[in-house]
Amino acid sequence: MEEQVRGLKDLLRVAQAVVSSLDLDEVLQNILGSAMGIMEMPAGSIALYDPKMEKLSLHAHDGLSRAFTGRQSWRVKEGGLSHHILSSGEPLSIEDTDRLSFNLDPVTRSEGIRSIVAVPLKVQDAIVGILYLDDFRPRAIDPERRGDLSILASFAAMSIANARLHKEMSRLAHTDGLTGLFNHRHFQEKLRVETARAARYGKPLSLVMFDIDDFKAFNDAHGHPSGDKALMIVAEILRDALRECDLLFRYGGEEFMAILPETSLHEALVAAERGRSALAEMSAERLAGMDFEGLTASVGVASFPRDARGPEELLRVVDGLLYRSKRGGKNRVNFIAKEFPPPIRNGRIKL
Repeated sequence: MEEQVRGLKDLLRVAQAVVSSLDLDEVLQNILGSAMGIMEMPAGSIALYDPKMEKLSLHAHDGLSRAFTGRQSWRVKEGGLSHHILSSGEPLSIEDTDRLSFNLDPVTRSEGIRSIVAVPLKVQDAIVGILYLDDFRPRAIDPERRGDLSILASFAAMSIANARLHKEMSRLAHTDGLTGLFNHRHFQEKLRVETARAARYGKPLSLVMFDIDDFKAFNDAHGHPSGDKALMIVAEILRDALRECDLLFRYGGEEFMAILPETSLHEALVAAERGRSALAEMSAERLAGMDFEGLTASVGVASFPRDARGPEELLRVVDGLLYRSKRGGKNRVNFIAKEFPPPIRNGRIKL
């Protein structure tokens, strides 16, 4: 009776962890600890499965050596233990690994594991991971404890589903549905965060604003579906023109914003010109068949703390510079000239 009560308390604790936390690895670690306690196994791990890559990745472990846990992901090999679990979709108990009819992973073998309980973790009949419980000696597996273990496996699958749903909802909340770029709301959040970081560490931060020239005329001439396609192409061109560390956003309508961390004004001007020229040179080819010469952008560039004391002022400055580019003839880059003249002429920067 005492053992049953202890088991129920463990299940209740795990259930509370599943519903109260979206930290997947933390929840899986709690589930693993409870599973090891129920089956009285000294070691174990939980790995998530990526069917496209045919790989397992380690997300929780206990009682295993660094040599074993240092392998964060591994490919599922045909004929091995994990392949058997994924193929059958059923739990498997191995009382002595020396008597296996299929191959045991060399890393598992060198770890000295002699008995294993492996349980597939399923979300809507799809296997999303495997729970492994290990002992370093041959042993009989108590079948009466598998019921609690199945409940824990269900909790693990539930936590994986919850974490994935939360991640997807977060992505949708921060992403523009048309271009796949970060949206205006996320821009406001990141601008505050990155400006504060730049101030804390004494690093520059630059902001580049692109506005597609005469986009209303393009929409009127070719229709909104073509306009949507054009915006997707613009997003691709600008993303390719920037560095991986730069953050690109669809600010609104035909406006795009880039946050360039740890980037001086001069470096940002080079990046802005690279984006402007790439758009002018590549958009016509990418919009082939629309009887259009291509798209251009007017651009404003400002840098913190050179041009502004905070995020709101920086945004106002770069917005004003963009409209100065519009008034100055479009398809050009504008900035506040102060202590140095960058290599720029007629709104074009020499790269």
